[in-house]
Amino acid sequence: MTSPRFHLAFPVQDLEAARSFYCDVLGCTIGRESSRWIDFDFRGHQITAHLTSPGGETAANPVDGQQVPVPHFGLILERHEWDELAARLKDHGVRFLIEPRLRFRGRPGEQATMFVLDPSGNALEFKSFAAESAIFAPDSGVD
Repeated sequence: MTSPRFHLAFPVQDLEAARSFYCDVLGCTIGRESSRWIDFDFRGHQITAHLTSPGGETAANPVDGQQVPVPHFGLILERHEWDELAARLKDHGVRFLIEPRLRFRGRPGEQATMFVLDPSGNALEFKSFAAESAIFAPDSGVD
């Protein structure tokens, strides 16, 4: 059985900048597109960049000592893929909103994580767990 895939529609202010970031930097391919939106294959999930006007601020919540942007979206990767993506982002000169780091060290749910912004300010998180069972591991001490 195929795992469920998610679809996410998100605002962008420049479709060509979005195309460059999602294709050239993150390695996505394009599905359908129009003059106002582009569907990207985000590792088997469908994300759609919709052209909108500028505006709105990103809120943040504290998580393990970092201000995590809300909203955000991303992927859970195998560790070697996470390491490769971190290197790829650095090679492309992408500024990290939250530098690659280990979150919840030594606790249930320990994970490698990093955050970047796309050219329109959408926050993306990429994370990796040492074990699949840690993805939803409860931890009453999580902040």
